[in-house]
Amino acid sequence: MEKIKILWADDEIDLLKPHVLFLTAKGYDVCTVLSGNEALEKIRNEYFDIVFLDENMPGLTGIDTLQEIKKIKKSLPVIMITKSEEEMIMENAIGSEISDYLIKPVNPNQILLSIKKNLDEKKLVSQKSVTEYQQEFRKIAMRLNERMDWREWTDFYKEMVYWDMQLDLAKEPSMTETFDMQKNEANLQFCKYVERNYVSWINQPKDAPLLSHNLFKQKVAPHIGKGNPVYFLLIDCLRYDQWKVLQETFSEYLKVVEEDCYYAILPTATQFARNAIFAGMMPLDIQKTFPKLWVDEDEEGGKNLAEEAFIEAMLKRQALNIKWSYTKITNIEQNKKLVDSVNNMNTNDLNVVVYNFVDALSHARTDTKVLREMAENEAAYRSLIRSWINHSPLLDFIKKISEKKATLVISTDHGTIRVKDAVKVVGSKELTTNLRYKQGQGMQYNPKEVFEVAKPEEIRLPKSHISARYIFAKNAGFFAYPNNFNHYAKHYKNTFQHGGLSLEEMIVPCITLQTK
Repeated sequence: MEKIKILWADDEIDLLKPHVLFLTAKGYDVCTVLSGNEALEKIRNEYFDIVFLDENMPGLTGIDTLQEIKKIKKSLPVIMITKSEEEMIMENAIGSEISDYLIKPVNPNQILLSIKKNLDEKKLVSQKSVTEYQQEFRKIAMRLNERMDWREWTDFYKEMVYWDMQLDLAKEPSMTETFDMQKNEANLQFCKYVERNYVSWINQPKDAPLLSHNLFKQKVAPHIGKGNPVYFLLIDCLRYDQWKVLQETFSEYLKVVEEDCYYAILPTATQFARNAIFAGMMPLDIQKTFPKLWVDEDEEGGKNLAEEAFIEAMLKRQALNIKWSYTKITNIEQNKKLVDSVNNMNTNDLNVVVYNFVDALSHARTDTKVLREMAENEAAYRSLIRSWINHSPLLDFIKKISEKKATLVISTDHGTIRVKDAVKVVGSKELTTNLRYKQGQGMQYNPKEVFEVAKPEEIRLPKSHISARYIFAKNAGFFAYPNNFNHYAKHYKNTFQHGGLSLEEMIVPCITLQTK
């Protein structure tokens, strides 16, 4: 293993010889120079893992040297060492992206600690994450044997997301494989739980979790009329782990006052779940109340074109006589216009913004080889979303909101799951095409592989025929027809889909933020 190379720049380097000898004895390769210019020359021509830089050198000062180092190699960790504790000097150093700050006189152990903190921190954190998960593994397994209620399942899923993201940092394939097996077992148990309770949730709401059709009433409406504008931002297809990625960026501009989850209704698909949110009704009730606006699956035309009308009717039912707006973003030009319109939106009581990106990314990933390779798993998918948000006009929109007093509620219509197992289903051409749920009559399938609802009206879903039923794929399954089965099984395996029953699709984020 190659030695870690340290560059130490100090015009009094001879006085620091004991420190250099100490580090050498610890196995480090230490190169010393007397000035900032020498340090820059070394960095231009040699590789170093870390730099120790005296702040008070004649000629090119430590601060000036630091700024030049960052131009040459921005990611190179620099430890500033100074005799001064003046606040201005410290602020200048911190503003120039130092990795650590030490006050003279320093002792060898301080130096060693700073090296380990900056070079070994990721490794130490990774080792700690693996060890902690190994300790938690048994506790998680025991919890899965308990009969958890929906609140406990929500907390359990949040915990699983935490471990997923921690183990992603660890980059330990064996632990990742172990975690995936445990997550799969969790989803199997969750599916059984939902199968036992979903009908009663719909018909006995007092004992049910917050579901899609009550989301607006419970999470958005209470903030309206408090004197500041309310923004309801619905990012389609957003999972809880993906929200945690967005939170890292959004928290720079807004404070999170409530981080909650709700349960998306079945099917966890846009036509049903999002319409339920904006109408404040279950899909069957929407169909009955708005027969001209509801578009059945076997009918032509967009299935989410009446969202604004549904919102208007819902506001009237809830006696919210307010000034409001509705905006749907499907392309970059609309996004730019959204940013420009924030000042006008701030005069409204409520602004509903639908942001179609994550779902579009999911479809693009399914059909595009390059995207599929870039986002081969959940961790890579999160990384792609992190990159998107940091360069998206949506971030400009968030910044604009943060400039005035406002409340922002961020949620979604449903999540997605990376599917793996093809499930055979036989039926007519009239069957719906979604890979995670089917509606129709005369379907043939293995009842153990699906959640079957023979009477859709029991879960307030419309049906295309009097004898039609719904089936939902569970866990990581997806539906494929017997003809050309192997082709479709291979094509859709490891793609992100929605419409069925899983932790990732059903337990989704609802976050309330306020300006700082």
